[in-house]
Amino acid sequence: MTTSSGPRILIVEDDPGIREYLSLGLRYEGFDVRSAATGGEGLTQYAEHGADLVVLDVMLPGPDGFAFLRDLRARDAVPVVMLTARDSVDDRILGLESGADDYLTKPFAFGELVARIRTVLRRARPDTLGIVRYADLELNETSREARRGGQRLDMRPTTFDLLVFLARHPERVLPKSVILDAVWGPQFLGSDNVVELYVGYARRALGTPPLLHTLRGAGYMLKEQR
Repeated sequence: MTTSSGPRILIVEDDPGIREYLSLGLRYEGFDVRSAATGGEGLTQYAEHGADLVVLDVMLPGPDGFAFLRDLRARDAVPVVMLTARDSVDDRILGLESGADDYLTKPFAFGELVARIRTVLRRARPDTLGIVRYADLELNETSREARRGGQRLDMRPTTFDLLVFLARHPERVLPKSVILDAVWGPQFLGSDNVVELYVGYARRALGTPPLLHTLRGAGYMLKEQR
């Protein structure tokens, strides 16, 4: 399994269960994740390691998330997505006026958090974020253009989405069920054979040398032949 070199995320969340859940989930999505349980620890982590984006809980012990955000904003303009169990309009306005880039109310769907993180990151760094690379494959999510070895590839939109998901998790065996849920969504009612079909489309689009491999009975993997 490769070490993530994706965007760096700092999670500041006092609930250990939520903190671990977000850390594991975001690492699986290809992010480089650090976490902190308090605002003070979060500021220390940020000073020592930096981050491309901060996921910040409002209800922190001691100085709350708003105080943390004001302190952070005095140092840097790093993007911040705030999380809170409070659903009042005043709280959302306060968070955004304090410098948050987005605001999500608990409970939330993890997929929505990931989508918002990617959107905020694209706004912050549109020149680099939104481009997924593995080996000689480059996928630009903004223009939805795929290239291999510098040559533009012609493919269906869903084939592109499939390759983006695989490229975010390179050299990992991904079961058909995981791919189906990530690319087609949990509400998809069709057969999981659609994954096999689109893997075939992706292979044809990628050409040679082979980059997309089948592990019979286990799933699929994007892996460069060395």
